[in-house]
Amino acid sequence: MKILHVVNHTKKLNGNVHAAVDLACAQSALGHEVFVCSGTGDFDQLLYENNVGVINVEFRRNASSLVKSILLLRQIIKNRKIEIVHAHMMLSAIISWFSSRFLKASFVTTAHNAFERSSLLMGLGDRVIAVSENVKKTMIKKGIREAKIRTVLNGTIGAARLKSLNKEGRILERGSIMFIGGLHPRKGVIDLINAYDKIFRLGETPRLYIVGEGPHRREYESFCRTLSSNGNITFLGPTDDPLSLLRFADIFVLASHADPAPLVLAEARQAGCAIIGTRVDGIPELLNGGKSGILVRAGDVLELAEAMSSLTHNVSNLRTWKENSQIDIEFLNIERVARATLDVYYEIYK
Repeated sequence: MKILHVVNHTKKLNGNVHAAVDLACAQSALGHEVFVCSGTGDFDQLLYENNVGVINVEFRRNASSLVKSILLLRQIIKNRKIEIVHAHMMLSAIISWFSSRFLKASFVTTAHNAFERSSLLMGLGDRVIAVSENVKKTMIKKGIREAKIRTVLNGTIGAARLKSLNKEGRILERGSIMFIGGLHPRKGVIDLINAYDKIFRLGETPRLYIVGEGPHRREYESFCRTLSSNGNITFLGPTDDPLSLLRFADIFVLASHADPAPLVLAEARQAGCAIIGTRVDGIPELLNGGKSGILVRAGDVLELAEAMSSLTHNVSNLRTWKENSQIDIEFLNIERVARATLDVYYEIYK
């Protein structure tokens, strides 16, 4: 099958891009002819190494650029005899829909960020892939017909993107608590910091590493300076090699207020961490409904602190939850995602 994935760009530190790149490489490994069409980015070499064709087309939001992109993408689909066009972002979905009309190619979208208003545009697909059951429910509420939505839960274990890394040179304190993600309110970083400060006052507590970048980093760093635990909190900045850092952590915490199906949970489970996550969006699904990680209410700092304390101050409990993180972990592998996505393609293959 000839497959064209369309994304606005292939820059690192973007979950949508990571998911698309992982999927493209896995589909190529299964014997399909796969291309990625995007603006220039960071993953071109990785895609080449995994026999994925790279087609650079700049996507901009002004009218003249949109028309040019549509015409160019249409020619690519026609000349290369593409059979499936798969868009992963709102702008790329609009361009792909216009480009694939009246050609033989079928059109698929993946709804990654259903909480965004513009995610309704992903309903343009002949099939819409939801990255979790919660995302599916959200898309139905937005007015997308249930008959065209298919759920393929995110997974990234075994992805070519991660195999090529694992070279992060930083040495951290072992047995730490870690967060990896964007530094903005949706990720609940302030909740995590407040909860950590509470357990820090109880006695000896592992160091907290906050890994990531975002518009609120300075605000969060300033807030930490007002806390007694400040000396035990380290902001590491962004990383494109999460597994190399996660090997130093005993506990991974994701206190998100909204998070459709974060790839980092699969990575933290692969690293063998005990996991604490919130009961929002796709997080419970990635943690087996609470079998593979402790679930707490989003925004409840006290409950989060109690969960963290139950791991930091109870070695037996920590060991149990590290073991629990491995329950059914094989389901989060990228080959399962690739094959399930191909099944969706075959439903509409012309």
